[in-house]
Amino acid sequence: MVLLEFSMFPTTVGESKSAYVARIIDIIDRSGVTYQLTPMGTILEGEWSEVMGVVTACFEALKADCPRISTQLKVDYRA
Repeated sequence: MVLLEFSMFPTTVGESKSAYVARIIDIIDRSGVTYQLTPMGTILEGEWSEVMGVVTACFEALKADCPRISTQLKVDYRA
C-alpha cells in the first residue's frame, strides 16, 4: 500500500494556475484511485503502479501545453 502526496502545476503560463489544477483534479477523479485534496496538494492511496500511473497521467496532460512543470512528491510505502 502506498500513500503518495503530490502537487503539480505549470510555472510558465501566467499568474493563475486554476485551469491547470482543475485539469489534474479531473484526471485524479476519473482514475478511481482513493484520494484526498489538501490545501497544499493531493494524497493518493493505492498500489505503487496505480498511484504513479495517476501522477504520470497528470504530467502528460500538462506537458502538452506547458513547457515547464513543477512537481513535488512524497511517498509512504507500507507492506
